[in-house]
Amino acid sequence: MLAIRLQRLGRKGYPVYRLAVQEAQRHPSSGRVVAYVGSYNPHTKVANIQVELAQKYLDNGAQPTPRVVKLLKEAGVTLPKWVKEPTADKHKAIRNPEKLRKNQPKEEAPVEEPVEESAE
Repeated sequence: MLAIRLQRLGRKGYPVYRLAVQEAQRHPSSGRVVAYVGSYNPHTKVANIQVELAQKYLDNGAQPTPRVVKLLKEAGVTLPKWVKEPTADKHKAIRNPEKLRKNQPKEEAPVEEPVEESAE
C-alpha cells in the first residue's frame, strides 16, 4: 500500500518538506520513494504540488496523511470519498480530566489566629 506523506529536508531548525509517495509500512526517511508530487515550505506556507500526479496516485489508492490532505485540498486536488478530512477542531480529548490541577478541590489555607500577648 502506498502513502502520500511529508518527507523532511532542509537544515537544522529550518525544515522544508517534500510530498513523497512511498510504501506505507516503511519509515518516512528510509522507505523506497515511488514519486515526489510536490514540496511544502512551512515558513512561507508555500506548497508546490503537481496536481495531476497527486490525483493519479490518489485515484490508485494512495493514503494521504492528515497534513497532506489539507495541502492537497488547498491546491485544488479532488479527494476521493474515502479520504478522511482533518477536523478543524484543535481541542484534543483529555484522558483524565479529574487529574488536572484546575479540577482538584481547593485546599483552604489554615487561618492563623492572632496570639494575644498577656501583659505580665
